[in-house]
Amino acid sequence: MQPREQYAARGPDEVGDVELVALLLGTGSGGRSALVIAADVLHHVGGLSGLAHTEPEALARSVPGIGLARAVRLHAAVVAGRRSLRSNALPARVTTPEIAAALVQPALMALPMEELHALYLDRALRPLAVRALTRGSDGLTIVDPRQVYRPAVALGAIHVVLAHNHPSGDPTPSGMDREVTRRVHRAGQVLGITLVDHLVVAGQDWRSLADEGAIPEAGAVPWARAAHTGGA
Repeated sequence: MQPREQYAARGPDEVGDVELVALLLGTGSGGRSALVIAADVLHHVGGLSGLAHTEPEALARSVPGIGLARAVRLHAAVVAGRRSLRSNALPARVTTPEIAAALVQPALMALPMEELHALYLDRALRPLAVRALTRGSDGLTIVDPRQVYRPAVALGAIHVVLAHNHPSGDPTPSGMDREVTRRVHRAGQVLGITLVDHLVVAGQDWRSLADEGAIPEAGAVPWARAAHTGGA
């Protein structure tokens, strides 16, 4: 039974990883079947989870029979799956770091490079938008507070939560993470916009820099203060 018929007859739980990738590839190439190419792909990247950490260009160069078009298709499928983890129903209010993490973590947890995102909240702590701000392993070293607060002003946001990922898998905030947090916090004070927290995401784990005292005179206080003064 071919993977397509197997998937249709038995459902996704009865189809292996190789068959899933073969379905995305569609057909074979160069005399090699889609199943053989799929097995090569998974061997090269270290399983399905490895697809999230492999750029399409690198995959196209490394696995015969893939090509850029197919590599992009595989990568796009991973991105679509990651985005599907996000809840379509936004919470009414974001009053704890746990709620904030649930909003930003799905987009950050499997990225191969560091990205800095910002969650913008109104006065009542209702989520307005999530924006990707920078990308790259050294992204946090070049963060300009204007990158953070320009969208906040445009959206009418009163509170901001920063979030970035550690592809290493270790959520421990670095010295640079703390310095960026302090710098963005100081700029927000001038504008009257509160940096409520800065979350570090590493896979399924995350850390709150507010809880760790990286926001001056804060600790976990910004969440309590924002929730108390937010109003309706």
